[in-house]
This record gives sequence, C-alpha cells and structure tokens, in this order.
Amino acid sequence: MNKAPVSGKAILASQYFLYFGVMGIFLPYFNLYCYKLGFTGFQIGVLSSARSVVMVLSPLLFGALADRFHARKLIYLACHFLSATIWSLYLFTSDFWMMLIVTVCYTVFYSPIISFLEAFTIDILGNRKESYGRIRVWGTVAFIVMVFLLGKILDIYPIRIILPLILAGSAIHALFAIKIPEIKPKDNKTFLREAWELLKKRQVIFFLSSAFLMLVSHGAYYGFFSIHLENIGYGRTFIGAAWAIASIAEILVMINSDRIFKRFSTDNVIIFAFITAVARWLTLSAVKSPALILLSQTLHAVTYGAFHVSSILYIDSMTSDETKTLGQSLNNSVTYGLGLMVGFFASGWLYGKAGSPALFAFSSLISLAGGIIFMVYKNMRCL
Repeated sequence: MNKAPVSGKAILASQYFLYFGVMGIFLPYFNLYCYKLGFTGFQIGVLSSARSVVMVLSPLLFGALADRFHARKLIYLACHFLSATIWSLYLFTSDFWMMLIVTVCYTVFYSPIISFLEAFTIDILGNRKESYGRIRVWGTVAFIVMVFLLGKILDIYPIRIILPLILAGSAIHALFAIKIPEIKPKDNKTFLREAWELLKKRQVIFFLSSAFLMLVSHGAYYGFFSIHLENIGYGRTFIGAAWAIASIAEILVMINSDRIFKRFSTDNVIIFAFITAVARWLTLSAVKSPALILLSQTLHAVTYGAFHVSSILYIDSMTSDETKTLGQSLNNSVTYGLGLMVGFFASGWLYGKAGSPALFAFSSLISLAGGIIFMVYKNMRCL
C-alpha cells in the first residue's frame, strides 16, 4: 500500500474527531457529574482508579485477539457498539455500586478503541506514515471545540445532559466506524511467536520504559496544573488561556508532522521531547511570571504532540505485520494507561506532602530519567 485514498483519510479523521469529541465531554465533566450526584471524593477516586486499571489490561487483550484471529475491524466495531450500549445504563442509575459496575464494563470495551484506530491509521497511510499527525489533529480540534461548547451548554442545562450527549456521540462514532477501510489480513500462523518476540525485544522494553516515565511526568500537569496556577494567584481566564495555548501549539505540530519527520529521525525527536519536558516542568516549578508560564505552555507541542506522533511511528517500526494492533495496544496500555495512572497517584500524594512547585520539580526529574534510559539504549545500539 503506497498511499491512503482521500476517502480513507476522511474516515480516519472523522474517527479521531468523534472519539476525542466524546472525550471532550467525558474527561472534564464526568467526575463533576458524579460530584453533583453526591459521591464522596473517595468514591470518585474509586471510579477513576477502576477505569485506569481496565485501561491497562483491556487494550492488550483485545489487541492480541485482533491480530491472532485477523479480526481487527470486527472487534473494533464490537467495542464501539457494546460500549455505546453499556453507556446508556448510566441514564438509569445514580447508585455508586451500579455505576462502578457500569464503569468497569464500559471501559473494557471503550478503552481499546484508540489503539485500534492508531493501528488502522498507520496501516492505511502506508508509506505516508509521517503524515499521521494531519489525521490525528482532528481529534485535538474536536476536544477543544467540545470543551468550549459544553461550558456554554452547562450554563443553560443541568450537568446530567452529558449522559445523552456522550451516548449520541458514541452512537454516531460507531456508525461511522462501519466505513473504516478493511485491512486485508495476512497469514498469521506465527502470531504467538511474533507476539513473544515483540514483548521480549530489548528495544521495545527500553522505549516503553522511557515512554512510561514521560507520561508519569505528565500526571502532575493533567492533574494539578490548574490548581497550581490558582494557588499562585491566577484566575480562571488566565488558566483557560494557558490550556488553550497548549492545545494550539499541539495542533501546529500535528499539522506539520510530515515535514518534521522527513527532516528529523524519530529517535532525535524523542530525545528532544525529553529535554523539552525537563525544561518545561522546571519552569513551572520555579516561575510565577505570566509570560514565562504561557511560553512554557507552547512546549506542549513537543512534550505531548511531537512525542505522541514519534511514539506511534516508533512502535510501528518495531512491530511485524502480524502484531501491529498488539503493538499499538501495548504502547497505549503502558503509557496512557499505566503511566498516567501512576502519575496521577504519585502526584496526588506528593502534592499533599510538598505542594505544586515541588511536584513539577519532581516531574522534571522523572522526564530526565526517561530521557536517560532512551539515550543509553540508543548509544548501546550504536556500539
């Protein structure tokens, strides 16, 4: 496959747009909905933790099944329709234990979707993999639009409206998923051997170890950045502007991903991302200047945008044709599943002990450790 057809790219873009559009409703507002139901902080934490644990395990299971039985599209569609159906159960309960059961079941089927979509995208793009960011950018656009629109909608309607909105978005997403191009399966009699080779490959272990630490370092940002800004005296307008600048910077990198990766190797982009992360978190830990804080937010283009695209391409380069879905699922589970889960827990503990400046200083050390691991292995390969 040399080049993805325009229709294939449009379907992929719509999948990212709808996935992150739903996330733009869920991530900022679902915990707030639970709080309005009267759940305690502990109960909300249990729901979040349950999601995190399932997000580590479920993509690995379904990714392996998809590659072993040549069933990527079938499982992708099943996950879509089952997760949308299970989500509808939230409409009929406000009991904590029932919501915990629904949350676990929903996450089992919803969490693999993004890694499957990454695998579809890389396969369909063929030898134009460097243009992945131009497809993925529609997810970021959708997330920004939905966060903004929901803020306005919730000024008029009660927060419970997020339930039917997410259900509608998930249903539309599932219907559009039917049109995703089918990838012709190859003979896969060697899947178990190829999967084992992938899991024990030193390059995979070193990369995932470093990527895990990069996402751990981002736990402080996603969990406590807004709180940090409020603690040092900034209002909601400034906080919103800071988040918006990060998203805009991310979009610019995604749009130009093909140019970036034609000029620089994925190895060098990853190393630069780690160096940038160290500088970014140190800046947040040490300064209170509005100009420097906003300037540091532009670095999100590198620490998230460029690093994410690099990770997708790097994992793809290490996986055989028989393990493409498993490879992206493994990356997603270790980083956005396990990495962020550990990052959130560690950040919550450290914030309570030492405050947000120390928290971001710690994040800089974590990202430094990740960069060292990656560079050590890169140098070992060159020997």
